[in-house]
Amino acid sequence: MYAIIQKLLLSCDPEWSHDVSIGFLKRSGGNLLNALYSQNLPPKPVTCFGLEFKNPIGLAAGLDKNGECIDAFEAMGFGFVEVGTVTPLAQAGNDKPRLFRLPEHQAIINRMGFNNKGVDYLVEQVKRANYKGVLGINIGKNKQTPEENALSDYISCLKKVHEHASYVTINISSPNTPGLRNLQYGDSLKQLLGGLRAETEALKVANGKHVPLLVKIAPDLDQAAIEQIAQTLIESGMDGVIATNTTLARDSVAGHIHANEMGGLSGKVLCQKSESVTKALHTALDGKLPIVGVGGISSADDAKARYDAGASLLQVYSSFIYQGPPLIKALVNA
Repeated sequence: MYAIIQKLLLSCDPEWSHDVSIGFLKRSGGNLLNALYSQNLPPKPVTCFGLEFKNPIGLAAGLDKNGECIDAFEAMGFGFVEVGTVTPLAQAGNDKPRLFRLPEHQAIINRMGFNNKGVDYLVEQVKRANYKGVLGINIGKNKQTPEENALSDYISCLKKVHEHASYVTINISSPNTPGLRNLQYGDSLKQLLGGLRAETEALKVANGKHVPLLVKIAPDLDQAAIEQIAQTLIESGMDGVIATNTTLARDSVAGHIHANEMGGLSGKVLCQKSESVTKALHTALDGKLPIVGVGGISSADDAKARYDAGASLLQVYSSFIYQGPPLIKALVNA
């Protein structure tokens, strides 16, 4: 039944299918309807940045932007769930159409633009969920917030999600918010991470809870940038790094009808690029920070290669759209 529904959804408009799927998962996560997608997977516990994961396979941010389907994703067998990206204020995102499938390449191009209902709404959804596992909350800045004021947006989100998150991810690598990727470099990165680390320490005292801070980076980085970012992550006291976000490169899908659409490319075609960044980052970090590998992981062999490249945990998104819950089982058993 799930396979039939999935096939129908993949034949419809991508964003319509996404909205319908989120609506169903939101309503079915805590009741018997979740039998359509739930599965019992063997435990494969992993400890990373001080947290205990029931297995190393997580849902990447971007699918459940507003934290509405957390219980459903737990039922599917994910070892951890990351929701968001969320911003201080609700925003509509970029103009439609903004989501494109490239099924021949098992890929997706999106320029959603951090469309979400705002951090207050997300927190309410998290509070309503019955989920007891590891929950990451991915935070960003509003589009209208100038680059030089980005820290205030990140701190605003951090303050509101701190009590409810197992870890917080700082998203500075989406290609769909103007200027956001500039925050990955030099003094901008140092000031942003320094401010967030100081705020986290203050919240730790106030809430009696340490919440690890992770940074999500882009795949479109050269060796020098990777080394510089790695050094800044260590010096700023970050707890981990997620590699990688979507890519602006199009060489792997050249000639496709949607190849020249603006936005970030994800899916199977990103696998090699993301793996290469993971390997270079692992070397640059010299074992000082754990890496969450994401980008193009669509098989057990991909998972093994990403672990070999230096990742401690893995996340999926686009490959999950194309393959569904069976992918989780295959990766957990890898």
